[in-house]
Amino acid sequence: MSALRWSLRTLDRALDGETVYRELLAAEPVAYWLDGSLTDRTARRISILGTTTDDVITRDVADSDVFAELNELLAARAAEPPPELAGLFCGGYVGYFGYELKALTGGVAAHEAPTPDALWIWANRFVVIDHDRDVTHLVALDEPGAGEDWLDKAQEAASNWWMGSVDVPAIARLDLEAHLEQDRATYLAGIARVLAELEAGQTYEVNLTNRVRLPAVQDPFEFFRWQRSANPAPYAAFLRYGDLAVASSSPERFLTVDADGWAECRPIKGTAPRDLDPAEDQLAAKALAEDDKTRAENLMIVDLIRNDLGRVSVPGTVNVPQLMQVESYRTVHQLVTTVRGRLRADVTAVDAVRACFPPGSMTGAPKIRTMQIIDELEESARGVYSGALGYLTVDGRADLSVVIRTAVLTPDETVVGAGGAIVLDSDPVAEYDEMVLKATAAVGGQGGGQ
Repeated sequence: MSALRWSLRTLDRALDGETVYRELLAAEPVAYWLDGSLTDRTARRISILGTTTDDVITRDVADSDVFAELNELLAARAAEPPPELAGLFCGGYVGYFGYELKALTGGVAAHEAPTPDALWIWANRFVVIDHDRDVTHLVALDEPGAGEDWLDKAQEAASNWWMGSVDVPAIARLDLEAHLEQDRATYLAGIARVLAELEAGQTYEVNLTNRVRLPAVQDPFEFFRWQRSANPAPYAAFLRYGDLAVASSSPERFLTVDADGWAECRPIKGTAPRDLDPAEDQLAAKALAEDDKTRAENLMIVDLIRNDLGRVSVPGTVNVPQLMQVESYRTVHQLVTTVRGRLRADVTAVDAVRACFPPGSMTGAPKIRTMQIIDELEESARGVYSGALGYLTVDGRADLSVVIRTAVLTPDETVVGAGGAIVLDSDPVAEYDEMVLKATAAVGGQGGGQ
């Protein structure tokens, strides 16, 4: 076991995440906010905000096997957390695996992303807000006493309360279709190619994506404030590493691993907008649940994930406790399935991520052949989009989202990915419209899904 030591102070109230970020983290060169305050879809809602005094791992797929590297680092730092942090975030790595890491999991590196393929921040200065129990933990993870100054600063920040209006960013007012990487004609031609591959039996389902390339924003955090107010989501997240920022309003769980080794995926296939009229809203939810095309998409991805989890789980433990249930959020209804499996004793959380990566809901099925088709049809790297974002802990747990409804912000541009699953009975025009709707969601409009 490692020599990690926790310095911990607990406050008897749940702090405001935005205040903590502004007062404690805004000036840091590296910062993160995994915001669990906007959902009632988990058994226990927590938010995690922090920075690091140590290392930040940035890797491209050509550099090394980042999955193996993280396994080694976490093994060297493995430790049992204090009881106050049991089941919560207790320290580890916060960051993302980008889509191009598929080259380490059966795919190839067809495109090169301008952003790191992996970014993982060693989290040794952090705040855990337990919204359900109304407490906040201020944590420094070091040699004893080394983090006391930071804890003092964090406690002082906790005494403040920041409130301010949210301004609509300029990019939210743009015509997104005018900024598509693949215009309407090109994207529709890609769908036609996919339909031909489906007819030929090369694949059953293809998640064809596009990118919207928008001007840079002056303040990425202000953009995130707008995004989370316009589209609150279970996996809202903001990461900043120097000039790179990721603002996500993802509703989809990629993978969790709990203390008992149970891994869980919750793929989303199927999205319908909410309606202000209660009767119409109920009809929209019912139509989503009964739509044959949506159910077929969902079922194919569930089978793929069962196979992925089955490769690292104890035989006979993979199960589907929730099959195609409608979950309703502020702006959308979504069709969600839960797939679970008990990991084998020799399998780590990182191993489980590797086995399931990239998320099946973002590829299609079968995964390897479908990724090849995607490589031929998409003109650029997906980058952070379509990957996984969240945390890996020193006590062997993990919680990661699928990177959808996300903006990647640099000084040069703001990039938003969007797409959808194409199957044999897809309507190309409807698929194009859905892609645009999903891109709009990421910059503060109405929409959802991938």
